[in-house]
Amino acid sequence: MLKIGFIGGGNMAAALIGGLAGKLTDGNNIHVVDLNPESLEKLNQRFGVTTALQVDDMFAKLDVIVLAVKPQQMRQVADSLKPFIGTQLVLSIAAGIRGADLSRWLGNHPAIVRSMPNTPALIGKGISGVVALDGVSAEQRAAADAILRAVGTTVWLDSEDLIDPVTAVSGSGPAYVFYFMEAMQKAAVELGLSAEQGVELAKATFAGAVELAIRSPEPLSLLRERVTSKGGTTYAALTSMEGDGVAERIVTAVKAAAARGKELGEEFGKD
Repeated sequence: MLKIGFIGGGNMAAALIGGLAGKLTDGNNIHVVDLNPESLEKLNQRFGVTTALQVDDMFAKLDVIVLAVKPQQMRQVADSLKPFIGTQLVLSIAAGIRGADLSRWLGNHPAIVRSMPNTPALIGKGISGVVALDGVSAEQRAAADAILRAVGTTVWLDSEDLIDPVTAVSGSGPAYVFYFMEAMQKAAVELGLSAEQGVELAKATFAGAVELAIRSPEPLSLLRERVTSKGGTTYAALTSMEGDGVAERIVTAVKAAAARGKELGEEFGKD
């Protein structure tokens, strides 16, 4: 069974551990480091993982090391991890940190996979864009895929340059959905419904529409057209959105997220 270490014990790490423990590997084969002792205690109680407050020699014995920390913490984490690096696969789920920079910080370590999962991983419905550096073996690639599939699906990329667009579309994407749902709730209230009714209608509408899109082989544009009768209520709403350039503004916003991901890589990879 795989021996897996996590540096960072936050929500995304907990989601991955929950998908792995007792399935891909036993809980006692998972070692977690975090600065928060309460988080470590919860993970130990729930999944039977071993824990520590700082990187220790346990990491020299692992098959895979998952870096689940914020981008601004990555350089310091890499410095603490470097003495224990051998042939392990390093799987980073931090936005913006380029594989070449992480490899350099770890003493030119070749076996690095970058991934960007999203928060629906917390309920096993995530999706992760994934890319492997050239030094990753087929076995290590399969291990990374299995770890990420424990909380959803994976999309493997041919180029690391595509990680920033994935981050912009699906990594940040749940926030766009929640933003749209908030707007629908606000409109419901302004039209006379209660806030509770508005959010219930918005949630059920999104859930049903998404499930319909998943099950249907047809293009999204055709699904939209089937709801839209010319001169009807949906037509009025979509015509209003088109007049305000909503689609174009969404595209601009997603591109801004991708650009910020690239900026983070350049910013944190300077030294």
